[in-house]
Amino acid sequence: MTTESDYIKTVFGLKLKQQRQKKNWSLQDLANRTGVSKSYLNEIENGKKYPKHDKILQLSEILECKFDDLVSTKLDKSLSPISEILKSDFFKEIPLELFGINRNTLINIISESPKKVTAFINTIIEISQNYNLGKERFYFAVVRSFQELYDNYFPDIEAKAKECFSANNLSKKPNSTELEKILINEFGYEINTVDFETYGATGKLRSLYIPENKSLLLNTLLDEDQKNFILAKEIGYNILNLSPRPNTYSWLDFISFEELMNNFYSSYFAGSLLIRREDLSQKIGEFFQNPEWQPKIFEKLINEFTNSPETFYYRLTNILPQDFGTKDLFYLCFTKKKKSDKVQILKELHLNQQQAPHANATNEHYCRRWIAIKNLINLKGNEQVTEAQISHYKDSGLSYLVISTSEKNPFSDGTNRSYCIGILLNANSLKKINFAKSDSVKTINVGVTCESCSIIDCEVRMAPPVRLEKEQFNEAMKMAIGKIRKEFI
Repeated sequence: MTTESDYIKTVFGLKLKQQRQKKNWSLQDLANRTGVSKSYLNEIENGKKYPKHDKILQLSEILECKFDDLVSTKLDKSLSPISEILKSDFFKEIPLELFGINRNTLINIISESPKKVTAFINTIIEISQNYNLGKERFYFAVVRSFQELYDNYFPDIEAKAKECFSANNLSKKPNSTELEKILINEFGYEINTVDFETYGATGKLRSLYIPENKSLLLNTLLDEDQKNFILAKEIGYNILNLSPRPNTYSWLDFISFEELMNNFYSSYFAGSLLIRREDLSQKIGEFFQNPEWQPKIFEKLINEFTNSPETFYYRLTNILPQDFGTKDLFYLCFTKKKKSDKVQILKELHLNQQQAPHANATNEHYCRRWIAIKNLINLKGNEQVTEAQISHYKDSGLSYLVISTSEKNPFSDGTNRSYCIGILLNANSLKKINFAKSDSVKTINVGVTCESCSIIDCEVRMAPPVRLEKEQFNEAMKMAIGKIRKEFI
């Protein structure tokens, strides 16, 4: 609840509805007996209005309940589970309006069967706590769902980026000098490079925007491509008139879901400005026509547009669904610290199908047969490794062409990264991508995590298939019970 007043109005509405239903009266019945309009009573029950003293007295007399009980904020046993939810951050944490859910409608649903619904909500809360699903993770999941609904393609932002590109006569591969010029001349920015570590900030703080004087501070550790992306995002904030917005590049906190969405919009604009859709679409289309998989040519293609494989791979998720009709795809960014065996998913996007794997907080081991993880584990020194394979999921029967590039993290925090894009192999994708049919791309059976994998004698298994074994045990137990029943019926 946002205020104490909201809580009082909601509780009063619930109590009034409860007393009315005890009489088996409709809203119209109560309106006829009190002379209070049906619409006004409906607003009271939905927590939008709070009646004056004389009206409450009249309602209590007609409903034959005590005045003090009606105005008290203490809920009786049947409605008491709702109180905890109303007083919690549940309605602040979850942006119900994004899903077309009215808060009062949800309260009404809860009030119809408070114990069952509250048990369900508390279960979700408990699961979220166990799986570290806080507000941040929830909001980022909503943003991803939003992207997936639109096939991660937003033509209005593409058009704005194209207009900006042409108006400023940017080079095919925009550089920081060009981008800084736009911010300084068109939007009155002051741009400085700062050693953040001297102020106690870690190397992960890439930039800081100070709105009071339109000052943009850039970390001295940034390479050219990182700087370009930050500058392009700043241009996006201004051209798209995005507010509220975060003032740091590395995510520290956010005020609202709207701020998180605006951060996404500006990032999308940056990708569109730095890598033009028409150019990439043409070049990737030509690359797909190769009869054989050519990793060096693919690396050369990346470098033609950017020195950042991350930006290139993510930009493909905008282009491929729109221009090639390959809407069943995923993008993943894996990370691994040099002196650790733990591999994590830092970023993910799944279009059209919820392809595995997903980021999780269960500490399970992702399949080492994935090309992106193999590259990441085998990465040595400062080299960059690009490879491809066809990943075949034995359980689902689906196969994906997965292209991946691994590299030393350019921000030098001791963590290497691996980016990959996976395209579902079907009639359309096989027609568009010639080398997907070639023997130059190996087909490998893969799982999701070791704990759930059914591949026998896997040479890179990191943990026993405990979840699979449990499922098999339960299935065997059901069969045994069935046999016992047959014996004794």
